[in-house]
Amino acid sequence: MMRWSRVSSLSWLLAVLPLSSGASAQLTAKRPQHHLPAATVEAPLTQREKAAQLLNRCTFGPRPGDITAVMKLGPDAWFEQQLNPETVPDAVLEKRLEDYPALKLTPSQTAIDFPRNQVFRKILEGKETYPQDPALASVYQVLETKYAHEQQVRKEEQDNQQTPEQQEAQKAAQKKQDQATALVVSEQILGMPKAQRMAAIFKLPVEQRIVLAGSTPDPQKKMLIADFNPHEREIFAAMGGGPDAAHVVQSELQQAKALRAILSERQLQEVMTDFWFNHFNVFLNKDSDALYTPAYERDTIRPHALGKFRDLLTATAKDPAMLVYLDNWLSIGPDSKAAENRQANQKNAQRGLNENYGRELMELHTVGVSGGYTQADVTNLAKILTGWTVDRPDQGGGFLFEPRKHEPGDKQWFRQKVAFQAGPNGVAEGEAALNWLASQSQTAHFISFKLAQRFVADEPPPALVDRMAKSFLSSDGDIREVLRTMERSPEFFARKYYRVKVKTPLEFVASAFRATETNPANPAAVVNVLKTMGEPLYQMQPPTGYPMTADHWMNSAALVDRLNLSLTLTGGKLGNTPFDATHLLATGLLAREVEPVKSPVRRISVEAGEPVSGREEALALLEQMVIGGAVSAKTNAVILKQIAEDQASPSPADSTQVLNTIAALILGSPEFQLK
Repeated sequence: MMRWSRVSSLSWLLAVLPLSSGASAQLTAKRPQHHLPAATVEAPLTQREKAAQLLNRCTFGPRPGDITAVMKLGPDAWFEQQLNPETVPDAVLEKRLEDYPALKLTPSQTAIDFPRNQVFRKILEGKETYPQDPALASVYQVLETKYAHEQQVRKEEQDNQQTPEQQEAQKAAQKKQDQATALVVSEQILGMPKAQRMAAIFKLPVEQRIVLAGSTPDPQKKMLIADFNPHEREIFAAMGGGPDAAHVVQSELQQAKALRAILSERQLQEVMTDFWFNHFNVFLNKDSDALYTPAYERDTIRPHALGKFRDLLTATAKDPAMLVYLDNWLSIGPDSKAAENRQANQKNAQRGLNENYGRELMELHTVGVSGGYTQADVTNLAKILTGWTVDRPDQGGGFLFEPRKHEPGDKQWFRQKVAFQAGPNGVAEGEAALNWLASQSQTAHFISFKLAQRFVADEPPPALVDRMAKSFLSSDGDIREVLRTMERSPEFFARKYYRVKVKTPLEFVASAFRATETNPANPAAVVNVLKTMGEPLYQMQPPTGYPMTADHWMNSAALVDRLNLSLTLTGGKLGNTPFDATHLLATGLLAREVEPVKSPVRRISVEAGEPVSGREEALALLEQMVIGGAVSAKTNAVILKQIAEDQASPSPADSTQVLNTIAALILGSPEFQLK
């Protein structure tokens, strides 16, 4: 089996395409055409190609058999099903999501069950007490002890005269001792009946609980966790991380997103949820957004992903996750009653007017940077939205309008007067501004452009954008209607826009799992891979969200990372996720009975009067299953050459390893990077 270094991966890619400044252009400007007969370049898409186009753009990648299923049902009928996700059963995903009970909690309950550092600081100061629930109290005791220990270590390090080398040696020795202790304790716990193990852990001295949860080595740790129910695994993970339990919720949120992309039958809803989350981006690690982000996606983004834009816009504006992320919860009107108190007592002064959300609301969320607003409009919109805040954000409280923070007086905004409304009615000023922004032609065009950019081309055709914007305005911002207009347009199925979009890291990884029918047995490993590839989930700090155009994702280093991920996946080394290329090949053999395989490998061999080898036949079948379309003769030649060289090595691979390597090289090929 091949073990590829960065150098060998790059060498393989250099053989497939020139990895210079033109490499990105080859993958981004247009679909590589050199493998197609000149007469068919501008020909209409075949029915199979139409189905592939629809699946590549409106899902996280087709699975074996999906293209045939869409052809049988009809593209429009399939798309209509996806526009109504509530009618599509999703039992497999729902079963997997049962492993993440924390994602069902409200933010306020999350704050209690998965406390952050502020809680333990207050406990040490005597301002908070442990919860009444014994299991939760045990977690708090562990985390408070770890928090106090960390504070002590920091103090000692400041006063310590040890060299960095001595400090590292001391940490290594402590780690070794903790692992030895954890091994002994874990063996004792594993010797008990399964139903009694968690209760026995709670009875351990707190220091033993800490080393057990944080230092137990594999395979003992895996054996211990395997017999816990999902909530018990959460408790164990909370005790085992740093002096903060928020990491448990973050991990579950990231893993669930990976599972949704790979497994959900409601693929268009998941694609649109990902699109809108990036459009209305928040940063998971910003202050109390660790508490709010799961509910933000669950209750604000996903339910509105295919509804009316104004409803989505208002929901995001009032969501604590957005209010915290863009600091509007801190914004105070300069002439408000809260500002008067601020001036009277500078010692306890609150912050003044904050324009972050007002600016991004127009620039990124609605009319766009060319939408016709001025700096004065930014300032006045910020004043309109003063008082929109969060009730007890450290405890997961909800949206709150505070009249005393709201700026009094009429405001001049976008060449119109916004009449001041006193008291609780002041929230209506902001609601009216949101409704006005949602109905503007600039917003219709900006949103339509971004949707066309996501689903059609990095530089979408202006005529299509105009039709989508017209649909947006005539339907009062109905997202379903805008998407229908796009899918029924001639541009969507035009050959010019066939396989011209480069996959983002999330799209690439999810499509690799889907195309090979690989079960994401270890979603945490998938999350780690995405972090390595530059798309750590929910962790884009700028409000722009993760980009969706090729210029941000396609370069030689990215291609090397993708090929190495392909080799790791097909080698069964991605979190020990099993990979079965033999099953995939068998599926391809069955599919061949329905539709003959068309491949440059077969065409070249037949034209040359040469027999098709088993290796070539396997390559053609796997390409049909994984890519679902034509692959260049150059890619095929390089793959076959690499396999031949591998077989000529002193320790040649067996047939299963050969199939796995072929699958890896197909996933790493330029063609699979495109959708």
